[in-house]
Amino acid sequence: MTRATTLAIALLLAAGPAAAETSSWTSTVDAPDAPMPKKAPDAASKLQKSEPPKSATPGEAAKKAAPAGPSKKATPGEAAKKAPPTEPAKKAAPEAPKQPASSTGTAAKTPAATADNAAYEAFDQGKYVTALELARKAAARGDPQAHTLIGRIYADGLGTSRNLAAAAQWYARGAELGDTEGMFAVAVMLAEGQGVKKDRTEAARLFELAASRKHPLANYNLALLFLTGDGKPENPHRAAMHLRFAAESGVVVAQYDLGTLYATGTGVEPNALEAAEWIGKAATAGHPEAQVDYAVMLFRGHGVEVDQKRGAEMFRAAAEKGLASAQIRLARCFAQGAGVETNLVDAAKWHLIAKAGGLNDEGLEKMLAKLSKDDRGKAERAAADWRDRAQLGVRQ
Repeated sequence: MTRATTLAIALLLAAGPAAAETSSWTSTVDAPDAPMPKKAPDAASKLQKSEPPKSATPGEAAKKAAPAGPSKKATPGEAAKKAPPTEPAKKAAPEAPKQPASSTGTAAKTPAATADNAAYEAFDQGKYVTALELARKAAARGDPQAHTLIGRIYADGLGTSRNLAAAAQWYARGAELGDTEGMFAVAVMLAEGQGVKKDRTEAARLFELAASRKHPLANYNLALLFLTGDGKPENPHRAAMHLRFAAESGVVVAQYDLGTLYATGTGVEPNALEAAEWIGKAATAGHPEAQVDYAVMLFRGHGVEVDQKRGAEMFRAAAEKGLASAQIRLARCFAQGAGVETNLVDAAKWHLIAKAGGLNDEGLEKMLAKLSKDDRGKAERAAADWRDRAQLGVRQ
């Protein structure tokens, strides 16, 4: 299935003043909201990974009703048929204590201080060797989450040698014992073929089990499989259901994809207001592609009031993150005075940055050729300075 572009019709904007103090040019520059092709969703590249392990406490997502799913208990997949591995003979020195980051960029919460949570507390403190030792003892007592924690330690090579096959086996055993995070983690490994033979069908089954237990990222990954017909029969309606649950649970990429479904009428009735709402949420959360699409909506008034200034700000936010499609659109904004003051040097700067990123614009190229030597030099220096800062991870 090919996902249609979110925004399909070009709306040319009237060009603003095209004169600078030391330069002049006459050329046709596409509007900031001119459409660009978008790739179809790729389940392999978009599958979401789990957050760091933590003790089982009901989160916000558990307060919502997840899309209907199977009610049967988890059964071990390919990896679960093997006994959990023995610990490697040699251990690497424990890493310096650090707080593991979650998929949303926030640190995992430390569970309440109880004996059963000692392994998680050690993990949160970066004491991975201790966490592994305590988790193995808890696993021997039949603690499902301890198996999943051991899987995470082996998967990331924290305080021990990295061992994906062992990680998959421990995750699978945790899943067999009923741990939702274990189901999700082994499903990701099966979907990607890491530590186990790739099996999208078994991955889909486990994602569905975790999704039925209100796991937001499992719902998102399951939606991708329904969208692409990979591991599940293609079913955009089911995909939309699972995407909505994930989006309402705060999964930013799900918010963007749900908005795209509403924009294209895939699995849902087309709805410009819903599209703008969900893509706007993802854009506000910092999703670069969502920022570009929402900016175009703001320029065109699709589902929102026209606001070129805010649209240009969204283009800039995504451009600073290195998205070439945003950089070229921001260049057009500066060239035409759309949402910003006309500035041909800044237009040339962002065009050069986008060009270095593999995206060229014929109209902006002609504009660049007509700039004065002095202005072109300013633009080239500004572009080089931006690239230097980007390599160091420094953004304005």
